[in-house]
Amino acid sequence: MFEKILIANRGEIALRIQRACRELGIKTVVVHSEADADAKYVKLADESVCIGPASSTQSYLNIPAIISAAEVTDAEAIHPGYGFLSENADFAERVENSGFAFIGPRPESIRLMGDKVSAKDAMKQSGVPCVPGSDGALPEDNDEIIRIAREVGYPVIIKAAGGGGGRGMRVVHTEAALLNAVSMTRTEAQTAFGNPMVYMERFLENPRHIEIQVLADQHGNAVHLGERDCSMQRRHQKIIEEAPAPGLDSKLRDAIGERCAQACRDIGYRGAGTFEFLYEDGEFFFIEMNTRVQVEHPVTEMITGIDIVQEQIRVAAGEKLRFKQKDIAFRGHALECRINAEGAYTLIPSPGRINQYHAPGGPGIRVDSHVYQNYTVPSHYDSMIGKVIAYGDTRQQAMARMRIALSEMIVAGIDTNIPLHQDLLTDANFIQGGCSIHYLEHKLAELKKLREAAKS
Repeated sequence: MFEKILIANRGEIALRIQRACRELGIKTVVVHSEADADAKYVKLADESVCIGPASSTQSYLNIPAIISAAEVTDAEAIHPGYGFLSENADFAERVENSGFAFIGPRPESIRLMGDKVSAKDAMKQSGVPCVPGSDGALPEDNDEIIRIAREVGYPVIIKAAGGGGGRGMRVVHTEAALLNAVSMTRTEAQTAFGNPMVYMERFLENPRHIEIQVLADQHGNAVHLGERDCSMQRRHQKIIEEAPAPGLDSKLRDAIGERCAQACRDIGYRGAGTFEFLYEDGEFFFIEMNTRVQVEHPVTEMITGIDIVQEQIRVAAGEKLRFKQKDIAFRGHALECRINAEGAYTLIPSPGRINQYHAPGGPGIRVDSHVYQNYTVPSHYDSMIGKVIAYGDTRQQAMARMRIALSEMIVAGIDTNIPLHQDLLTDANFIQGGCSIHYLEHKLAELKKLREAAKS
């Protein structure tokens, strides 16, 4: 096992990784920007290194600075968390070539799954169901593009091969709009991702977003840890996640989970990963794989009792997985609410000083957050300031506990999206379960109309 790990991230995930390390008896080094000098996890670390100004390009995305920090502190491994460099194959390669262990997949796995076209091809070979679409990247021939779209069936969605986070996508409903959409997406893809390749898929009208958590070691062992429903999202950003997915048959879950585990074995995957699917009319369609720990990993931890971050560390140290598929049991239900520093309905970021803070508690409540009273939320990074996770024997109990937790939570001095979560937790359709990925966007649009009507 490692003696010292460098955490190349910030915010709640930096604190989460730090806690996992401390439980394993591992010392931690935290790198931070000038804006994060007063962060809780920086104060709690065994060592900390400032790696640059507030701008992430000069700090958390500065590969030489991170490698240098690992060298001067004599760390043995680097954990990238999520976001920033976590899915950057070049970073993983630099880490390993510099003599450190990368707590994540091999660089070649990140490259394979980071390109949506090669990822889809690999999944097809492993028997993982994919959305009907083009066989690889779209050609330059316009007539062939039109033929493919007719074969797939409208509406279609054009996606950047190297895209992510909701960028590099266009939905096309008619043939007249097709070629222009392809051209615009190619231009956007080149600008945003340095890769102009795009591909086409059938656009599913009202799917749910369901993902499968996997763990794999370098000895050919792989398991799945069940599914999460992440359909409650806006602008392709998740707001509430839960496990298991409401109304999903356990036999179907086990079948798709085993296919994902087998795909990990087929591609020689190592570490934690998540297979993301669109789910509609009883069918799963693979869309992408995240080769890192997910923001929503706590809900899986709550229903399985497995510490995913600690397993990442063990696998990176060369250990075998400590359990087989038959050893994994799913118990109860868990929900996670992402608490963001933003207007609940306007979604406008709200950085600033938190002048009053109280975290909720009680049975089944977990709070993953790096903030505290008088902490200043910087304007330079993602607006998420924490996550509230509620566990119960049933979904109804977990939701009741979450309502109580949110009613107890105090974050004053800035705006947060807590009122939106409270609204959703009393929403009849959400309570019933099974909402599509478009539900929240439609709800926010309706609420906006009501507010505008009230003003007039």
